[in-house]
Amino acid sequence: MKSPDIMSKKRNERWAWLWLSYSGFLFINPILEPSRFQWLGTLTVFAIFIGIFKVYISDRTENRPIRYWLIAAIFLLGLATFPWNAGGSTFFVYAAAFLPFVIESAAKILSLFVVESLFIVAEGFLFNTRGHLLYIGWPNVFVAIFLLILIGAGNIFFAEQKRADCKLRLAQEENVALAAVAERERIARDLHDVLGHTLSVIVLKAELAGRIIERDPQRAAQEIADVERTARTALSEVREAIGGYRSQGLTAEMEQARKTLQSADVALSCESPIPQLKAAEETVLCLAVREAVTNIVRHAQATHCRMAFTTSDDGFYTLLITDDGGRANLQEGNGLRGMRERVQSLGGRLSITADPGVTLRIELPPSTTPRPVEGPLVTL
Repeated sequence: MKSPDIMSKKRNERWAWLWLSYSGFLFINPILEPSRFQWLGTLTVFAIFIGIFKVYISDRTENRPIRYWLIAAIFLLGLATFPWNAGGSTFFVYAAAFLPFVIESAAKILSLFVVESLFIVAEGFLFNTRGHLLYIGWPNVFVAIFLLILIGAGNIFFAEQKRADCKLRLAQEENVALAAVAERERIARDLHDVLGHTLSVIVLKAELAGRIIERDPQRAAQEIADVERTARTALSEVREAIGGYRSQGLTAEMEQARKTLQSADVALSCESPIPQLKAAEETVLCLAVREAVTNIVRHAQATHCRMAFTTSDDGFYTLLITDDGGRANLQEGNGLRGMRERVQSLGGRLSITADPGVTLRIELPPSTTPRPVEGPLVTL
């Protein structure tokens, strides 16, 4: 099966043959003043032109040297035909019409038009003796130059438009490719955050159930039931991440964080208003809270976690997440890297310090984030 590019090229070549309609001017002289010389000469130059034209339209690449030579051959064919067949001026028009599609500089094209016109005028001086077999009348010279400049200048505009369309199409294709790469990166980040959190909860609850199954069978059964429920929700969370993660809201995410930390015997406190945010900003903060809680459960060995929503001195709206764990070496993995990329995509900043517990500081610019609404303090 042929590719779309090949089919498009073949279709363009077929349409290009319509340009041959201009060569009909060649046959005006043989029809009005028929002679064996006129017909044989006209058919010969027409056959030569067909060969040059076929090679030209088969090579669609700009700035190829062969295209310059082909245009020069068409112009020389016009110079050879014009003295005995006034219709030979059509070759001058062809040369002028093709030049804008081969040369990008309009100044160079116009200078070549001038050179072509000078050649035509010079030939008019050379063959200006009436009654000779080779004769060029000045009206024919002026008409040839007029058509050369008119059609050539018009094609400068069409050639520029064609190049602009090609650049736009290439830019659109590049944007589509970049969007696909960005989407794959988004899915990778979100899958890491969603599955990392969910699997951490499953492991935590399974370990807890294993420790207490003999001492407290009822609670162990409850933990196993939670493991089953969490595992069942994992599929829906993956689907949400692939289709475009939309969080249940920052308040719901904080409640889920409290439950997860409570299972790891970590107390959570948040004594500041939870703000009203735009969807994109709320998604970033929800995923940040989820990733931070996952890291605390996995690595921190903490007993207390504190979250606070504040406003910094430079107007940035800030989320602080602090734990009292004892991690000495803090390395930025895929989760924290994905969190940083999300925050930076909104023009925000992310910083992490460990002294000895970890403090995660997320700052979003005031231009995109509203001030926290007045409301009751939330204590978890």
